[in-house]
Amino acid sequence: MPQAQQLGRSQERIAVVIDPVLLQKAGGVHVLRALQAEKYCCVEASQAIPCSISWRRKIQVDAGTEWVEEERVLTVLQLEDFMGMVYNYKQVAQGSAGQLTTLSGYVTYMMEAMPQKIIALAVVGVEEYFRIQSKKKPPQAAASVNQEEEQGSLRNPGITRRDVEEALVDLQVSKQVQIQMFESWEELGEFVTMFTKAVAEAPFRRAKEETDFPFYSGPGCCGGPKVDHVVNGLLQVWKRQLEQIRQVNFAMAEAIAAAFPSPQLLYQAYSRLTSETERENLLVNIPSCSGAGGTFQAVRPYLSRQIYQQTTSYNPSLYLNYNP
Repeated sequence: MPQAQQLGRSQERIAVVIDPVLLQKAGGVHVLRALQAEKYCCVEASQAIPCSISWRRKIQVDAGTEWVEEERVLTVLQLEDFMGMVYNYKQVAQGSAGQLTTLSGYVTYMMEAMPQKIIALAVVGVEEYFRIQSKKKPPQAAASVNQEEEQGSLRNPGITRRDVEEALVDLQVSKQVQIQMFESWEELGEFVTMFTKAVAEAPFRRAKEETDFPFYSGPGCCGGPKVDHVVNGLLQVWKRQLEQIRQVNFAMAEAIAAAFPSPQLLYQAYSRLTSETERENLLVNIPSCSGAGGTFQAVRPYLSRQIYQQTTSYNPSLYLNYNP
């Protein structure tokens, strides 16, 4: 089946599994409605962590089809629980004794309960919480026990935006997990729908990225050089590939391709040189003619080094230090 057709049908192969505790919450129905509006299959089933959402994918097997669990899970923290863990982190940071459940501690528990899962967290209403606090007069009242009457079970006085930020930074640094914050349950529903689409399309997009080359659009594509069954057009592909390198313009790509008509010939030229400096400077001063007046522009040393690193390195994390 063509890649684009598979991508379009990805929605048919995904099911959203929602914990019943989340649906019992006042705003849980907005998440369900948002998913149903986009015609996603929704299943109510208990999760290892309450208020979580996970995904299942239908795959082909020899005997037919079966559903397999996706690795991602989204857990919605209740506002009072989130604020409580922020308050606990503040107490721990101030040296309070005892075993207090912080955000990092809760995520550790989640990782143990759901091994091999990629965890994402969400919370609704943090901004509204601080807006209510800011309206109270005098300011000290925002941290008073009267807050309990307006915020239900929020019983953690004195929490500031800075406390929240510090707890979130600790979570990101210690567990590499972030929390998405939402103004409303409707906004969360929109996010879950987009998240579901991303999960559904992920394997098809990965497969597409593994086979696509940005410098070669393929036969019949607008602007792409055509390569036929006798490999005519590969020189044009090579020029297009060179142009993907920062600051290599059309004229430079033409000049480099004239000196080295294929990547293999350039690689062989590098291998014949005995020192790294010689390889980095191989393309220096290759002249290229550009502009209406036929101005000549030579390949500069930093650009020659960049091309060498980008075309020969086996390190996928290599940082290319671009010079201005």
